[in-house]
Amino acid sequence: MAKEAPQKTIHLLARALRNPHLWVVAVMLAFLVVIHYHEVFSNVRILQQIGSILALGLTRQTFGRILFLVPIAYGAAMLGTGGGLSILVLAAAAMLPRVFLISPEPREALFETGGIIFTGVLLVALFDALQKGRRRLSELEISQSMLNLQIKRLGMLHAISSIVSQSLEVGRVLSVAIDKVPQLMRIEAAWLYLWDEDKKKLSLAVSSGLPKVAAPEALGLGEGFDGVVAESRQPMAIEGTSLLTGIGLRSVLIVPLIAKGEVVGTLGIGSHLARRFPSDEVDLLRALGDQISMAIENAHLYEKERLAAEALRISERSYRELFENASDAIWVHDLNGRILALNSALEKLTGYKRDDLIGANVSMLLPSHDMTKVDREAHDKVLGGERTGTLEQELVKEDGSVVIVQMGTSLITKEGRPWAFQHIARDVTEEKRIQDNLRFYLQQVGQAQEAERKRIARELHDETSQALVAISRNLDDLASGNSKLSIQDIKKQVRSVLQGVRHFSQQLRPSILDDLGLLPAVKWLASDLTKDYNITADVEVVGNQRKLPPEVELMLFRIIQEALTNVRKHSEANRVCVRVEFTDHNTKVTVSDNGKGFEMPARVGDLARTGKLGLAGMQERAQLLGGALTIDSKLGKGTALTVEVPL
Repeated sequence: MAKEAPQKTIHLLARALRNPHLWVVAVMLAFLVVIHYHEVFSNVRILQQIGSILALGLTRQTFGRILFLVPIAYGAAMLGTGGGLSILVLAAAAMLPRVFLISPEPREALFETGGIIFTGVLLVALFDALQKGRRRLSELEISQSMLNLQIKRLGMLHAISSIVSQSLEVGRVLSVAIDKVPQLMRIEAAWLYLWDEDKKKLSLAVSSGLPKVAAPEALGLGEGFDGVVAESRQPMAIEGTSLLTGIGLRSVLIVPLIAKGEVVGTLGIGSHLARRFPSDEVDLLRALGDQISMAIENAHLYEKERLAAEALRISERSYRELFENASDAIWVHDLNGRILALNSALEKLTGYKRDDLIGANVSMLLPSHDMTKVDREAHDKVLGGERTGTLEQELVKEDGSVVIVQMGTSLITKEGRPWAFQHIARDVTEEKRIQDNLRFYLQQVGQAQEAERKRIARELHDETSQALVAISRNLDDLASGNSKLSIQDIKKQVRSVLQGVRHFSQQLRPSILDDLGLLPAVKWLASDLTKDYNITADVEVVGNQRKLPPEVELMLFRIIQEALTNVRKHSEANRVCVRVEFTDHNTKVTVSDNGKGFEMPARVGDLARTGKLGLAGMQERAQLLGGALTIDSKLGKGTALTVEVPL
């Protein structure tokens, strides 16, 4: 520190000596000292003449003292207050010796010198005030200029804020903002990147005055200046660096766009000139970025709400169309049973008009013995969060008749609380009647078939018995030697009877079906076919085996029996496969062979008309079970017969 002080003094002294105004003042003072002490220089005639000319009627000493005000004023004006006071001190030092040493009237000389010093002080103070006034005026002008600039910026910022706060379209917000930024920040280029959540990249959204080479379409986090700003979440200023010369810019300022704590993009500005970005410009750009971030967030929220509202509107319209045009009856009633809405299918089902049902209690549609069934079996489950499935429910029509419906119930909530129930009902009255009739027909047909088989069994028994009696007598005659038949003839009779017994026994209801069920009975049929007729018969079971109702097993057995009989009699096949498949919804039986096949009629219903009575009987049995029979047969490629019976 001790070494620095002299060096600083020397530096200031050298700087002062380089000031031309200092030398002007020095010359003035030297000239005035010479004039003031003219007695000392009395031999210099030119000085006496100059003094006489400049005196203007004053005494030479008085005028000399007044002239000292000139360098004081000049020094105060050119060198400042310090310079003026220094010159004043030097002038006083130059005048005072004459007062006490040379002047014949020291008192008057001292008075004049004091007046000059006082006047000099006033001049220095005056020039100091003028300089301060000029500086103040200059500062005011600068402040006014800065204020005007700030007002202009605030005006533009307000205009941008108004636009971004009023507009809910992202594209318009970004375009307006980027168009205003160059004018607001006094730069040449501006750009804006937005974060693409799907691509995990920054995508260039809009730019102004930016060369194409300087605007990559996409940037990852940490890539380029914008990627670094997005990753760090901090502004970045690149000022006058050669790194930017390749893109036509020399200074760049980039700030992150943050909304709800997440980076949504970056905002950048650039200049072709080397310049610095003061903190107020950084703050201004960040404020603008905050406005844009807010506008982007608002636009995204608006877009989500618009899409949600549009989806809701479409959903409501679709629901209304489905509600009104549904073939099933639909109605909605509140928790107290008051009907709130219904569709035309319910009007058609019940015979009531819409005006008669709206506002009425749902109990008017329920029979007296069934008033609480819906509440007990459906509503309580729905309120408890359980799935109800479908329930059978009786509804009373306007004319007093009753229809049976399959009904599903769902809960409608409002503001998170149970509000109403929606019921969807399908009329199954006719189906129930058909099912009842089907069971009746199934029982009747089964009984009739069994009665017929019993009759055949009796006849078979009688015929077989008679044949066996005849064979027994022939054997007795043969043993006694009185028979006209040979042993070979008797063997032929036995074989004929045995074949007949087997044939008729296959037509009868086998005891294995009652004792063991469908699958063992089918395997028994297949084994007999293989053993007696040399046709390879396989039985394949798929799924979880289960016991079927007796009438269903009987009908399926008869269908399979008839199918295997057709294979034996007509197909000329050497292989047949019986596939029994159990699913959650039905039982499926397929009998396929590798025989010669046949030509199918146009409709399955024409089988009887074409003489295929066995197939027609199979179709009838399948229909009695509520199932369906399909036949796939091609000449030379075999036949596949499939029957599906629902649970």
